[in-house]
Amino acid sequence: MTITVQQALLYAGAMAALWAVPGPVWVALIARALSGGFAGAWPLAVGVTLGDAVWPLAAIFGLSWVLSVYGGFLEALHWVAVATFVVMGLLLLRKSGVPPGDGVLTRPGIWAGFATGVAAAFGNPKAILFYMGVLPGFFDLTRLTGPDIGVIIGISVWVPLIGNIALALFLDRARALLATPERLRRMNLFSGLLLIGVGVAIALM
Repeated sequence: MTITVQQALLYAGAMAALWAVPGPVWVALIARALSGGFAGAWPLAVGVTLGDAVWPLAAIFGLSWVLSVYGGFLEALHWVAVATFVVMGLLLLRKSGVPPGDGVLTRPGIWAGFATGVAAAFGNPKAILFYMGVLPGFFDLTRLTGPDIGVIIGISVWVPLIGNIALALFLDRARALLATPERLRRMNLFSGLLLIGVGVAIALM
């Protein structure tokens, strides 16, 4: 292994700072947690980890090659993310008066939450800029070994995952304090507008 403990800790600190900056993932997580509680939010947090594993790998194995081969695919993912958030937001607004157990977005749907997390991760400009532009500054990518790459991917996945799960748990507890039909309706309306807003923000970036 070529990377030092100090380098790994510094990178972990940078990942924590990146997570703490609100972006599309935060907004999507808040929206799903407020509308569906922890059960609606944790699949999104897990889905985000796919992007958190792919982006550093892309930086390590050749930024220019990835963009030249998959540039069009990444652009398509960008618009998939836009469509996902806008459609989910509209559906949530439409079902704002439905109790959480009966709503389209809040009934048990692990795949829906996971897919939203994947879309958020791949359509998140903050993560793209960080992994593609900043990660190479932490390590000498030409000297990395297999264990080095494993450590980098592990940090990239686990730091934001722990933060996202903790945030989802906190929001779930806060949501429990507001469990009345009228307040839930307002939360669903707010969550729907948040999802639509994230879709528009991604489209403009």
